[in-house]
Amino acid sequence: MDLKLHGKTALVTGASAGIGAAIAKALAAEGVRVAISARRLDKLNETAAAIKAAGGPDPVVLESDLYATDAAASLATRAVSALGGVDILVNNAGGSRPFSQLHVGEAQWVEAMTLNFDRPRQLADALIDQMIARNWGRIINITGKSEPDHVNGAFCAKAAVHSWAKGLSRMVGKHGITVNCIPPGRIHSEQILRNYTPEYRKWQSDNEIPVGRYGEPEELAVLAVWLASPLAGYISGTVIPVDGGLRRYQF
Repeated sequence: MDLKLHGKTALVTGASAGIGAAIAKALAAEGVRVAISARRLDKLNETAAAIKAAGGPDPVVLESDLYATDAAASLATRAVSALGGVDILVNNAGGSRPFSQLHVGEAQWVEAMTLNFDRPRQLADALIDQMIARNWGRIINITGKSEPDHVNGAFCAKAAVHSWAKGLSRMVGKHGITVNCIPPGRIHSEQILRNYTPEYRKWQSDNEIPVGRYGEPEELAVLAVWLASPLAGYISGTVIPVDGGLRRYQF
């Protein structure tokens, strides 16, 4: 199927590994020129090398620590300058911030909210006007599950992203811009391998995930690329999990 993405441009954050790298590679395979950003330059270069080896358009590598105060504005400016404009924004930076204790310091909350809510919102804000000027754009937020077992700063931030994205979708839809969220379930990544033992992953696969296994980054990337395409122009304001059926409720 021709997704009609050839010649488009994209900024993908958190693209050094896992889901972000898979999305960047999948977009490039459809002819999208991608700017990839993350803190780890060596890993970004590996992603870029894989894209070039597969015959994708020459990627732009943008080393960026999104926790810095001016990070969003700076990254947006560099991406627009390098690509000539950004058609697709994939917000994938951030990660789980479990708070095991009842009382958590404000610094931990600020860090969790900054990376997982403020920066995605600020990047979209920095890029939305040039999308409006071209009457076309895609904003895709990789978020997180909404069934916390305890307080997790990232879950709270991602819930805020869901609310913000829905509101934004209503404001920019008339300009040909869609805004959607994808909450991953258990997708193999460095974080998953670091935080969960093989024994736990097998137990959860057998007992909690209806399809019986953890997912692969590429299985989420196919949805992100579809949502980025012109073919998905009537899909906006949604939250679409990729979790093998892990979520227990339908809405």
